Amino acid sequence: MGAVRKVASYLGLGGVEQYDEPYGDEEYEDDWMPASERAARRWQPTEQPARIVMVRPQKYDDALTVGRHFREGHTVVMDVVGMSTAEATRMVDFAAGLAYGCEGRIERIAEKVFLLTPANVEVSMI
Repeated sequence: MGAVRKVASYLGLGGVEQYDEPYGDEEYEDDWMPASERAARRWQPTEQPARIVMVRPQKYDDALTVGRHFREGHTVVMDVVGMSTAEATRMVDFAAGLAYGCEGRIERIAEKVFLLTPANVEVSMI
């Protein structure tokens, strides 16, 4: 089954026209997997202890630091108190998109302080 037919089948489109594929099926056979399976592999538990990173960005360019730590599977506490309101809003929007894209969560824990948690972390408020 070709890559185009696989994607159409996955999306439920079915009935894709048959055509000759110049590249063959072999090169795509092992590379394709659903997004949920890729996310499950990314967030596999490791033997290292959980890590919580505190980030106090001063400008929007510090979003790279937040993103790097979160994609590595760390819980990130982001304190945007030192930023202007406009830049803090942009930073929170970026963090919300990052959490959504990596199947994590973002929660406001204090004024201008946010908690970004990976999918495998459960947060309990007592």
